[in-house]
Amino acid sequence: MAITIYHNPACGTSRNTLALIRNAGVEPEVIEYLKTPPSRDTLSKMIEDAGLSVRQAIREKEKLFAELGLADATLTDEQLLDAMLAHPVLINRPFVVTPAGTRLCRPSELLLEILPEAQKGPFSKEDGEIVIDGKGNRVR
Repeated sequence: MAITIYHNPACGTSRNTLALIRNAGVEPEVIEYLKTPPSRDTLSKMIEDAGLSVRQAIREKEKLFAELGLADATLTDEQLLDAMLAHPVLINRPFVVTPAGTRLCRPSELLLEILPEAQKGPFSKEDGEIVIDGKGNRVR
């Protein structure tokens, strides 16, 4: 099964999502998108397949978002994509692509909507929050 995660190892949500994939016994293709950004076509397709607008896929919490004036509602999707491609840190993360769909996994549990494999055991996030209990059930 092919699963790809657009990953930022410095991001806790991205690390939790990667660990949740691996907890299902799957080793995904890990693309560190800050080092290897997606193409415009790939980014556009991921956003569309996830059912998001370009504005929903941009990382508004990033300092650069404000510095570049990206909150301006008159900016087009193309202009926002240009900014995301020029500055990949503006791409919200992590995007995960599986045969069952694409999601921006914020929170990381959104992965479970598109992960075809069952979890192999209990799973807790880095902060200790339990996601999958000892019986394999999703906690929330």
